[in-house]
Amino acid sequence: MFQKKIKEICTKFQLTDTEIVEIENQKKYYEHPRAIAIEALKIVQKKRGWISDPVIYAISKIININPSELDGIATFYSQIFRKPVGRNVIRYCDSSVCYVNGYKLIKIALEKCLKIKIGQTTKDYKFTLLPVCCLGNCDQGPTMMINEKTYSKLTPESIPYLLELYK
Repeated sequence: MFQKKIKEICTKFQLTDTEIVEIENQKKYYEHPRAIAIEALKIVQKKRGWISDPVIYAISKIININPSELDGIATFYSQIFRKPVGRNVIRYCDSSVCYVNGYKLIKIALEKCLKIKIGQTTKDYKFTLLPVCCLGNCDQGPTMMINEKTYSKLTPESIPYLLELYK
């Protein structure tokens, strides 16, 4: 019964005309429909903030792949969010280089300031805290990103100041 209800909701859901046009326009750049999957997910996520199950079904119809296959792609890539995230997504680097440079103190400062743990979102949906295996900024670690901006050579003392910029 529950699965039937979910399927009914998913089949009735529609993307906006703008989202459909953007995905259709991207198709011409890819030889195989599966190749556009990530781009299509990014297009919709940019507008909605995350990818729900009905969105998976809607995109799968446009690019003509199985919804479970698209869900597998969406859940594999850490940049695609399968549940709602905060307005500001914080990704801190937990690579071995940032570990040596003290990322654990940065993680503790973030958790303390935000009052959340890794993978959680603040109650006001302002911040989501996620680890990333590498931000490609190893010579400047510890490093984190808030949305698209990278912050390097972090100290625990710098965290409250940086978070204040995004409140």
